[in-house]
Amino acid sequence: MLMENLRFSLVVQKEAANMKSKIKNFVEEGRRKLPLEDGTVYSRRRGIQPFSVSPLQDYIPIVGEEKIEKLEKLARKLKGIRIMEVNSTMVGGGVAEMLYSQVPFLNELGIEDEWKVMHGTEAFYWVTKNIHNLLQGKKGTLTPEMVRRYYRTLKENADIYAKGHERYKPDMVIVHDPQPLGLARYLKGKNEKWLWRFHIDVEGDTLEANPVLWQFITFWTSFYDAVMFSGAHYVVDSWPLRKYISPPFIDPLSIKNKELKPDEITKVLEKYGIDQSIPLLVQIGRFDPWKGIDTTIKAYKIARKEERCQLVVAGNMASDDPEGERIFNHVCEETRSDSGIHVIRLPDDLAVNALEVNALQRAARVILQPSTKEGFGLVITEAMWKGKPVITREVGAIPIQVRAGETGFFITSAKKAARRIVYLLRNPEEAESVGREAHEYVKEHFLMPDRVADYLRVANYFINDELDRDSIISYHPWFKLSQRRS
Repeated sequence: MLMENLRFSLVVQKEAANMKSKIKNFVEEGRRKLPLEDGTVYSRRRGIQPFSVSPLQDYIPIVGEEKIEKLEKLARKLKGIRIMEVNSTMVGGGVAEMLYSQVPFLNELGIEDEWKVMHGTEAFYWVTKNIHNLLQGKKGTLTPEMVRRYYRTLKENADIYAKGHERYKPDMVIVHDPQPLGLARYLKGKNEKWLWRFHIDVEGDTLEANPVLWQFITFWTSFYDAVMFSGAHYVVDSWPLRKYISPPFIDPLSIKNKELKPDEITKVLEKYGIDQSIPLLVQIGRFDPWKGIDTTIKAYKIARKEERCQLVVAGNMASDDPEGERIFNHVCEETRSDSGIHVIRLPDDLAVNALEVNALQRAARVILQPSTKEGFGLVITEAMWKGKPVITREVGAIPIQVRAGETGFFITSAKKAARRIVYLLRNPEEAESVGREAHEYVKEHFLMPDRVADYLRVANYFINDELDRDSIISYHPWFKLSQRRS
């Protein structure tokens, strides 16, 4: 199966030399059996560079020469610094998606950036999944046993990292989400700056309403110098830390987002038996209870009574999300008798996975993502970049991307989603117009070069210590702190 996926990947990418190189690197990654025992996924100094990005000059036609020159100038100011990124998985989810591009991109700029993934048992990831759900407002609490398991696992990981951390001596460590949050307590060295990158849909009121959760998160954040949020309304202003605001991003030249030829798209559709003559609705993402998959399926079933269409629900499993398998099996069981619904478990091979997501999104007439909670929603960003109309909910940081009726559409129920689907299928010119606006909006705000510049500015602030401890920095003046959403 692995060789079949590899051959498929190499065939569809043969016309682009730089894409061949990326796929070759992904294959080499598999041979190395990453992450290594010490969690390493990427380390230039150790010769572990299993993936890459396009050369800097290739981004100039997309974002402009001026932005790349400013980025290079900022990088020169920081030449010689070392950054470490830590998260919980190298497969699945938006954090890993960004790190596959951000880490080699920073190295391309001359900034040494390494990536480690923490180790954990399934029992540990059930604990962190519970933390994730509690942060997003689910009722419940952390039991003493959960807290003890978290402590034990973080201490075990710190012991694994310790020697390598001392040798690397990073100037700045970026820890993503709650799973590895506790590492700062055990590993933070003198003169190191630690930034917690918080990607989850949460507000301070939710935290404070759950005293055990509040104490737990606040304790671990006390070892950090700053926290970065995806949107201003996520800022927990009672934490005595510097607070930065910068949204996630996509790499426009990655395998997942680059332009595809029609035959590349066709090969993916044929692989999954998708009829190209029938308008396609697509939802892509983790199999997660917050993603609104049931709403998408209900909306499709209503819409098809008025307009001929078919639905793809596609996603993969993340190693830090033990709930995914159950959700996937549930969706398969619920849709088994409907030949118009294609439930796809995407390949584990990263290059093939990215290519297939790209093809499915580009083949879609309408993209659905009716999440009930969403830290940001990079699959929405990806779809908008491809010029597709997106139907979603007005939750989390999605409103930072979607402007109702301009760059996408908000719905509150399956019936309203179905009406919007029918409208877009019957009015393709309107769908194309919204798609064009969506593409331009992503181009202006959510591409990697701009957002990596945010990270370098943070590093510059850290190293020069130019700001007060309680400063709140936003690189996006259109979305102010006063615009909190309930």
